[in-house]
Amino acid sequence: MTDWRPDKLSRRLPHLAARAHLQAAMRQWFAGEGFVEVETPILQVAPGAEVHLAGFATEWELPDGEERERWLHSSPEFAMKKLLVGGIPKLFQFARVFRNAEGSALHHPEFTMLEWYRAGAGYENIMADCAALLALTGVEELRWEDRRCDPRAEPERLTVAEAFGRHAGVDLFATVGGAEKLSHASGVAMHAGDSWDDVFFRIMFEKIEKRLGMGRPTILCEYPISMAALARAKPGDPRVAERFELYACGVELANAFGELTDPAVQRARLQADMDQKERLYGLRWPVDGDFLAALDHGLPDCAGIALGFDRLVMLATGASHIEDVLWLPVR
Repeated sequence: MTDWRPDKLSRRLPHLAARAHLQAAMRQWFAGEGFVEVETPILQVAPGAEVHLAGFATEWELPDGEERERWLHSSPEFAMKKLLVGGIPKLFQFARVFRNAEGSALHHPEFTMLEWYRAGAGYENIMADCAALLALTGVEELRWEDRRCDPRAEPERLTVAEAFGRHAGVDLFATVGGAEKLSHASGVAMHAGDSWDDVFFRIMFEKIEKRLGMGRPTILCEYPISMAALARAKPGDPRVAERFELYACGVELANAFGELTDPAVQRARLQADMDQKERLYGLRWPVDGDFLAALDHGLPDCAGIALGFDRLVMLATGASHIEDVLWLPVR
C-alpha cells in the first residue's frame, strides 16, 4: 500500500516516461492515419463475451430508487462497434478495462487496452497496423525474461495449424472434437472433464506460446472457428476464423478479428457462450441488446484489434512486472 512512496515511485519513473512517450507517438500515428480518438462508457450491461472471463459487477442506483446491475467492461469492443454503425469509419481508444480473478507478472485487474477499428478493411490491414505501431517503440529490441524480439522486423505470419504441427507435432484439424485424440497426439496430459478446447489451450500454454515472437514478432492467425465468437469465417475455409494474435518474446500482445457482421449468427454465438458459461461456472450475464440492435441496423465490413498497452510498455522497457509500468497499481 506504499507504491506512492518517493523511493518506490522513483524506480518506476523511467518506465513511466517511456510509457508516456509511446502513448503520445501512437496518438500521433493514429491521427496521421485519419482515426478519431473516442471515449466510451466503462459501465456496461455486460463486461464482455468471453466464456472464461470473470467480471466486476456493480449497481447503478437511479434517482427514483430503481437499481440496475452494471459491469465494468473488459473491453470497449461492443461500444466501439456501435460507433462504427453510427458512421465513424476509423476509431481508436486507450481504454481502462477490468478483469477479475487475474494477477501475475503479466496480468492486473485494471489495465490499459488500446483498441482500434477500420471500416472497409480486412484483418490483413490490422496486421500492417501492428507492424507500424511496434516500430514506434523506438527500441532495438523488446525484452521479456531471457527472450528478445526486434520490433522493427517484419512479423512472421503463422497459422494455428502450422504452429501446432511445428511445435507440438499435431495435425490439429484431424483431432477436432476429440479431446483424447488431441491429448495423445501432443503428449500433453488430459484432465478429467476436459474438452477439446481445454486441451488446445493447455498445448498452447505448454508448447507453443513461449516459442512465438522470438527474434521477430509473430502473427498467429486462422484460429478454429469455435474460438472466435466475434470473428467471421475465412472465405474458402469455414473451419477457421479471421482471427489473429500478435506475439513478441513469447508474450501475447493483441487479439484481432475480421469482424462478424451477421446479426443472426452473432446472436446465436453470444447465447451459446452464455450457456457454456452457465454450465461451467453457474453464472451468466445479459447479452447487450443495444449491441445486437446496432448489428441489425448494419455493421459495415470492418476489422479490429485489442492490444495490451501495458504489456507492450513492459517489453519496450524490459520491465519484469506489469506493476513496474503503472503509476499506481490496484491494492
